[in-house]
Amino acid sequence: MEDLRYPVGEFLPPSALDARERANHIEQIERTPERLRAAVSGLDARQLDTPYREGGWTARQVVHHLADSHMNGYIRFRLALTEDLPTIRLYMEERWAELADARTAPVELSVDLLGAVHGRWVLLLTALRDEDWARSVRHPELGIQSLAVTLAKYSWHGRHHVAHIEGLRKRKGWS
Repeated sequence: MEDLRYPVGEFLPPSALDARERANHIEQIERTPERLRAAVSGLDARQLDTPYREGGWTARQVVHHLADSHMNGYIRFRLALTEDLPTIRLYMEERWAELADARTAPVELSVDLLGAVHGRWVLLLTALRDEDWARSVRHPELGIQSLAVTLAKYSWHGRHHVAHIEGLRKRKGWS
């Protein structure tokens, strides 16, 4: 049986990423906004307010969560590139998803926002030198994480949440 929580599988941090693998992850990040736009295209308010699984967020909340999370990810990269081992600030994503904007705002706002953030992020990522990928952040719960691992995590995260919406559409027969 398909695990609706992890439609692309759980994230497994890589031990290392070569230049080809990094380029693949950057391409995935670049494509996330267009994939998200396609996933929500044509969905009406009732459909957007349908949870992708029992007890899960609605499609609308997933879209807004992606924008919230990836804005944080972009900032984490900038911090790691400009500070020595910065400790990143966590946020309570479950509570953010319950705020009025995450529950009611048009999804186009966050799809457009994600496109803008990813546009800037990809410019930054493609300009990094090999040695930059070893720079790290200190995650209060997970410890020290290199930018290479962080790249892989956000590449997975975009695919993960877009797949939630694509899977919902498929199960409900929403073409």
